[in-house]
Order: sequence, then C-alpha cells, then structure tokens
Amino acid sequence: MARVLTRARGRGMALRRLGGPLLACAVTVALPACAAAADAADAKDFMIDFDVSLMSDYIYRGVSLSQRRPSAATFIEARWYGFYASANVQNVDLPTSPVAEVTLTSGYRWERGDFKLDLNANYFWYPGEMLPEGTPPTSYAEYAVGIEQGFSQLPLPVTLKGLFAYSPNISGTGAWGAYVESGFAIDLPKLGDIEWSFKANAGYWRFGSISPELGGFPLPAYTNWRVGLEFDFNEHFTFDLSYWDTNLSKENCFVFTGDTMATPGGTPDPVTNPDGLRSRLCGATLVGTLTVRFDDIKLRR
Repeated sequence: MARVLTRARGRGMALRRLGGPLLACAVTVALPACAAAADAADAKDFMIDFDVSLMSDYIYRGVSLSQRRPSAATFIEARWYGFYASANVQNVDLPTSPVAEVTLTSGYRWERGDFKLDLNANYFWYPGEMLPEGTPPTSYAEYAVGIEQGFSQLPLPVTLKGLFAYSPNISGTGAWGAYVESGFAIDLPKLGDIEWSFKANAGYWRFGSISPELGGFPLPAYTNWRVGLEFDFNEHFTFDLSYWDTNLSKENCFVFTGDTMATPGGTPDPVTNPDGLRSRLCGATLVGTLTVRFDDIKLRR
C-alpha cells in the first residue's frame, strides 16, 4: 500500500524533529514544581535563545528528511519562569513538497541540582504542501516528556537522558505513534580551549494502523541509534559529527517515508509494498552539523 501513501495521498510518513503548540503549559499548571522554579536566581528574567544551523543531512530519528542533501535551520526560543515557547524552521525535501518544516513548541522545564524535567507539546507544520484533493495535511501534533540526570562529580561528567513522546495521528495517516529514547553524554578533557563530549542514544518508534482508506495496515516499527562527538569552540560555535542508522529494511523504509526517489528491485509485499520499492533514506550515514548560537539573551528582569 505504499503507492496509496505516495500517489493517492501524495505523501509518505514524514518524520519530524520535536517541537509544538501551547498545550503543555496547561498540563504543568498543577505541578508543585512550577512554584519551585520561581525561586531560581534568574527565574524572573525573560530570556531568548537564537541558533542557526547548517547540516550535511537532516536526520530525524534515524531517517533523512532532506533526501540525503544539506539542510539549514533557524531556531528561536523564549523562556520565563520555567515556561518556554520555541519555533524551528528547517528546509526539507518531502513527497508533498512543503515550503519548510516549521516546528512549534511550548512547555515547561523544571531543574533541581543535576536533575531536569521537560514537559512539552509540539506541532509540526508543513506549509505549502502539494496534496491531492480531499487528502488531509501532513502536519501533526506530538506530546513529550524528557528527563536528564547529571553526575557532575565524576572525573568525566556524565549525563543520562530519557524521552517519551506520543502522537495520536502521525502525519495525518490516522496511525498513533509512541516513541521512547535513552542516551548519555560524557564530557571529555578539554582540547586546548575546545570543550568536547561523546554522545550516544537509541530510540524505538512503534505505530498503530493507518486509516482504512489508506490500507489499514500498521506502519513498520523500528529502532534507530546514533553515536557522535560534539565540539564547542566558544560560546557561539558548535560542531557535531554523528553516525546514524536504523534497522529498517529498504523496502520498509519506502513504506515509512513514501520516498519519491525509491528504486525497484526489492522483495515485494502484497499489502504494503507490492512493487518492492526500496528507499535509501533510513540507512547508515555520517552527518556534520555546524551551529552558530546566541543563548541566554536577557530582555527583562
């Protein structure tokens, strides 16, 4: 049924970077942590972060959303009393040909010592999509909780990270999606004035079945993983070099992405991929990302 996703519907599963709308704030109002955050020294300051990134390939949860080509992104975030809202604009190359991927996020962060909790709601918007008549847009919402626990007292500081995210309707397909990820980062000894760290994470994404008019079959679940090094040259410049991979077959990668550049020659599946089309968007790749950032810009006390 991949032809349904790419022809009758004009798109595949476009996987996106986390972001979203204003629902997370309501979720966190009842948390006692909200009051504790106001006691932080700079809790009353209205802060802005602004980043610009250039990457050799835009990878999201192990899958390329830029057809293995370079991509650029602009990110801005505003923070106040632990609450935050952000927007990320990224150029992508998807079957529906949107102008960009616009990720909108709102949420709440709570910190106590080396422990951090992040509750957020995300909306992935794809303006300017070219959709067949009568088909819903690819844009969708996702809700997430992330945790971090640092161990700064170790000779080499270590940070453990975890994430759980859920969407009731991935990319408008009608299928739910639940994602869990864990990882760690190790701060390595400085190289002169350069701070650097080793990072690794692995995630698992499971889905329900797409709507009956698209075939009614479950989307292929998969695992992705990443290992990499991050170099901080100063407070404004960061370079990340990472290796990404997934356990998706090339045939299931086509089912998952609806890749318009997929090639024949794979093993056919009479339900999900009768032509045996194969996509290269889910395999091993090495990605370099250069980021210019301006963080903690204080606008008001």
